[in-house]
Amino acid sequence: MKRSSPWRKLAEAEDAVNRAVAATRVGRYFKLEARKSSFTKELRAGAATFLTMAYIISVNAAILTDSGGPCTVSDCTPVVVGNSTAVPGPECTVGSNPGYEQCLGRTKSDLIVATAVAAMAGSFAMGALANLPLGLAPGMGANAYFAYNMVGFHGSGSIPYGTALAGVMVEGIVFFILSAVGLRSRLARMIPRNIRLATAVGIGLFLAFTGLQAHQGVGLVGASPSTLVTLTACSETDPATGACLGGSMRSPTFWLGAVGFLITATCLARDVKGGMIYGIVFVTVVSWIRGTAVTVFPDTAAGNAGFDYFKKVVDFHTITTTAGRLSFGGLRHGNALLAVFTLLYVDVLATTGTMYSMAEYGGFTDGAGGGFDGEYRAFLVDAGSTVLSAALGSTTVTTYVESTAGIREGGRTGVTAITVAACFLASLFFGPVLTSVPPWAVGPSLVLVGAMMMRVAKDIEWADMKEAIPAFVTMALMPLTFSIANGIIAGLGVYIALHCYDWARIAYLKASKVLDERRNQVAASSAGEASGITATTATAAAADVV
Repeated sequence: MKRSSPWRKLAEAEDAVNRAVAATRVGRYFKLEARKSSFTKELRAGAATFLTMAYIISVNAAILTDSGGPCTVSDCTPVVVGNSTAVPGPECTVGSNPGYEQCLGRTKSDLIVATAVAAMAGSFAMGALANLPLGLAPGMGANAYFAYNMVGFHGSGSIPYGTALAGVMVEGIVFFILSAVGLRSRLARMIPRNIRLATAVGIGLFLAFTGLQAHQGVGLVGASPSTLVTLTACSETDPATGACLGGSMRSPTFWLGAVGFLITATCLARDVKGGMIYGIVFVTVVSWIRGTAVTVFPDTAAGNAGFDYFKKVVDFHTITTTAGRLSFGGLRHGNALLAVFTLLYVDVLATTGTMYSMAEYGGFTDGAGGGFDGEYRAFLVDAGSTVLSAALGSTTVTTYVESTAGIREGGRTGVTAITVAACFLASLFFGPVLTSVPPWAVGPSLVLVGAMMMRVAKDIEWADMKEAIPAFVTMALMPLTFSIANGIIAGLGVYIALHCYDWARIAYLKASKVLDERRNQVAASSAGEASGITATTATAAAADVV
């Protein structure tokens, strides 16, 4: 009798586990069978989502650290002048003052933990309460606005760090109230269906563009003084202009990322389970090898420090400086209130639009109604997560478009999101490993996720120009302005402009109909009164004759 292969035994064991879990109370709560999913598939989907969004742990911390966080002039090392020391001035925050640099190092470590905890809590709540396969974390865009527009580079802006955090918390509370009373979903449902579909496509292009850039991707495209963007993949760039030095397409990390792209693309084309993960893992492991042109740990001060941290493998850090640094007193000023309004506007449009797009992509929507299963709880979760994030020292939490990687892997329930939360929990202990995933390992997956999101473009009514043009504007401006909110605003603006005449005509016809009915009623009433008078006169005349 022929023995079963190890792979077949493994598949049988996996099926047995899936059946057992689906039959439990947990399986029924998460609707594993109803949504045609399985426990192990959800675990793989969660791992895929986490690996595509794990970059936020280090990227968000790096961006927010640029604001200086709670670090001030008082953290600077005194300046030695002759035989005495002097209190340094504000210039110490932009130089290489040892004391200030140490404070920034502590702040970055705190923000890594704050990012992971906010993502863990938000993703867990999304899975446990809303039963949706969506990963949450502090959002890109809002963090840059916080760091460079509100607080400013190393505190050079008009809003102190504590006041800015208070603004984020107030915005989260307002957003939570809007979600609780149902106004948020009403605002979101006012977005036309074709704009919602175009938003999903635009986000895909946005992701692909992000994955092609250097800081968060493979570095294939970069800045150009004449054409704005151009082909780069440079081995070395001019720090002032970003232009290639020595020609393009010579970056070793780009070519390694391209190999990872082909690995992942081949796995997806052949429908290999966990296909999104393999390319990321391959590129990451190769990049950990020192002494190569593609290493993430070059022989520099920063590279050596990163490698020393990486060698720890397991490390746990406790937040000491950023948590609870809220200052509500400064919110009375106009610039702080404007910042709060800006954050709220981005949340209502971009965050809500992103969540609807993810639901559309995953097939959770109810069709023309635009709603989706778990919608109310999902809105409360992401708004409440922002409040927690602000308390920890970080920024607005949002649903991540990288969740499409897990959805592509078959994630359909909250088990996927809980798996993402478990991975973020692990990152608190394995930070040295997980924060060492290079951008050229993540970039290919972002590009492929963008490619997969193009499928909903076929459902847009391209034959109707009044629907097609706003949809095109929406999807085009998202990557070209590097803002999801800008694309939605522009698309809605064009949609309203093209439909104004039709709406005015419909309103005119309805008003005319109402007026005509009113005139007819008045005429009928007048005719009735006239008939009544005639009848009364005739009766009186007959009486006189008698």
